Amino acid sequence: MTQNQFDTIVYAWIAMAVLLLPVQLAVTAPYGRHVRPRWGPVIGNRVGWIVMEAVSPIVFAAAFLYGGAPAPGPVWVFLALWMAHYLNRTFIFPLRTKTAGKTIPLAIVASAILFNAFNGWSNGFYLGSPWAAYTAAWFLDIRFGAGIAIFFAGAAINIWADNRLLALRRDGKSGYSIPRGGLFERVSCPNHLGEIVEWTGFAIACWNLPAAAFAVWTAANLGPRAISHHRWYRREFPDYPQGRRALLPGIL
Repeated sequence: MTQNQFDTIVYAWIAMAVLLLPVQLAVTAPYGRHVRPRWGPVIGNRVGWIVMEAVSPIVFAAAFLYGGAPAPGPVWVFLALWMAHYLNRTFIFPLRTKTAGKTIPLAIVASAILFNAFNGWSNGFYLGSPWAAYTAAWFLDIRFGAGIAIFFAGAAINIWADNRLLALRRDGKSGYSIPRGGLFERVSCPNHLGEIVEWTGFAIACWNLPAAAFAVWTAANLGPRAISHHRWYRREFPDYPQGRRALLPGIL
């Protein structure tokens, strides 16, 4: 495969994210608090989550190794960031959730597997190829430094928000309640905001097309999800804070 062919595939992937955005705004994916019948067979929520998230680091590593090109220092940093994120998302986070008895449709798991497989392949393949011509000087580039800082800021927001949500069920509660404190006073889904910021930082640090595509897809997936959560909170809790937005403080 030539780089032009690869770029064409990734541009098509970005176009798909844009084209599907209205669909994702109109149709809420049926898992978590939005689960509903008539979406086909289901499996346990925790098992489904681990299976679909594990695809990304596995495919990333396989594609990276398949490229066979000598990896310069910055590439190993990108690989470490990717693996650290998915260590948390694949194992640490789902094993901490209290999801006994909850299910997820196999259709959602299958679509997430395809999504994670493409993102893992495109990013791993690029970073393992000769096209990833980073040098040691990239460590001193402002894009690298700013991107890494933004990545860690997003990861901190994401993990903090996840911990706040998990704490709501610390006493054995199984239902939902209004999250409070910190960014939750401004937006309904700081966990989604954090992940969008995180992968935007990754795209800036890498400054390549597949990383940018992943950032676009993250926003296209989690933006509508945050809006759905926000509407659900307002519908379920009459006393939900009126000034709170879905994703961006004071804006959206």
